[in-house]
Amino acid sequence: MFKSQNGKRNLCGLRIAQLRKGMKPKVSQRMLEDRLQLSGMDLDKNAISKIESGQRFVTDIELKALAELFHITTNELLYDEPPNEG
Repeated sequence: MFKSQNGKRNLCGLRIAQLRKGMKPKVSQRMLEDRLQLSGMDLDKNAISKIESGQRFVTDIELKALAELFHITTNELLYDEPPNEG
């Protein structure tokens, strides 16, 4: 099974955790699950926990739904800083 250079199965888990924890009012993984389900994405609390800890892959559809929920681009989920535009 593929793992990134840091041994994680995704690049966005830590960023997702940071964004969720920074939401006002405070948002739990269960509350994030509820918000995602309202948008049509069926991710449960356990899946969110595994994504945030890097133990689970994230599909492109999930990545898009998460970016929309946080009102950011998918690139902002993947990179700590925006990639150079050439």
